Amino acid sequence: MDANPQKWIDLDTPAVLIDLDTLDQNIRHTAELARKAGVKLRPHFKTHKSAWIAKAQIRAGACGITVAKLGEAEVLADAGIDDFLVAYPIVGKEKLQRLAQLMARAKVIVSADSVEVANGLSELGRSIGSKVRLYVDVNTGLNRCGKEPGAETAELVREIAKLAHVDVVGLMTHGGYAYGKKTEAELREAARIEAEGLLQSKRLLEQSGIPIAEISVGSTPTSKFIGELNGVTEIRPGAYVFGDLSQLSIGAITEKECAMHVWTTVVSTPRPGTAIIDAGSKTFSSDTLAHSPGYGTLRDRPDVYIERLSEEHGIVRLPDGVRFNIGDKLQFVPNHCCTTANLHDELQGIRGERAERPIRVDARGKIR
Repeated sequence: MDANPQKWIDLDTPAVLIDLDTLDQNIRHTAELARKAGVKLRPHFKTHKSAWIAKAQIRAGACGITVAKLGEAEVLADAGIDDFLVAYPIVGKEKLQRLAQLMARAKVIVSADSVEVANGLSELGRSIGSKVRLYVDVNTGLNRCGKEPGAETAELVREIAKLAHVDVVGLMTHGGYAYGKKTEAELREAARIEAEGLLQSKRLLEQSGIPIAEISVGSTPTSKFIGELNGVTEIRPGAYVFGDLSQLSIGAITEKECAMHVWTTVVSTPRPGTAIIDAGSKTFSSDTLAHSPGYGTLRDRPDVYIERLSEEHGIVRLPDGVRFNIGDKLQFVPNHCCTTANLHDELQGIRGERAERPIRVDARGKIR
């Protein structure tokens, strides 16, 4: 160990800090939730895009990794990870060729929500002599991909199941709408609805003689209630590793579970009630939240928040009686940890007072 380790307070700004003790605790806690519930944990890679963190999740008990894009899976396969759910429709000749190459070196499940996408996957399966395993995506409230639960989804799966070279092994959904809830009771109900939409569809399919082995749900807030949900076989949370204001503002986590903070410097105090920090939209996520103003709040002072972002500046709103000096260092909780991480080549892992290690964002920018 370095006899004179750098203190993290001496890191230049802006920097994204990851408290490694909190990260470790978050990884262990969610793995234990899954173990106690008797379900598989397949965490989403898009939050951190770090092979180092993905390996830590697998060591803690994850069965494999969920990715949003093939490029993320390719990065992880190069790092030695070999079990993936690609939770995104694969469309087009080039991507199908890449999927074939990925399947040659890893166990892969792919999601689909249409016969058209499934047909392309079946043709790929025919060409490589191996069935492509599918999760069919179901809309349980987010109104993104997927048919409606029940009859619509059952009819879609029946059509897909006719294809010769795909194997429908499960149903999946993402309850991202949970971030719009306000209370624990509302979050619990969102988790129930998320699961029940899949289970309703499964029952109809099994009446048709189509067995469904896996019921896979997503969303960090709803994953907290997995022990109360019967019939779910897999959870796919992602943002739990870092924590952020989107989770904190709805009570899904406590401040002690926030591993990510953005370390900034005050560079201007041009008028009362305002401070300017050296971190703008190229540092912070530009996502906004339903239950919190601005783009991030000061650690331990939620009434101090980033009111506006330009590319290199964060305009901080200060309540009466609060002022900062030029050169002051401030830690902010960002609105959305996933998009914040993707803005950076590396994050700074800290432990206690030490800057312990940089964390490479290995799959940054892998949008295909």
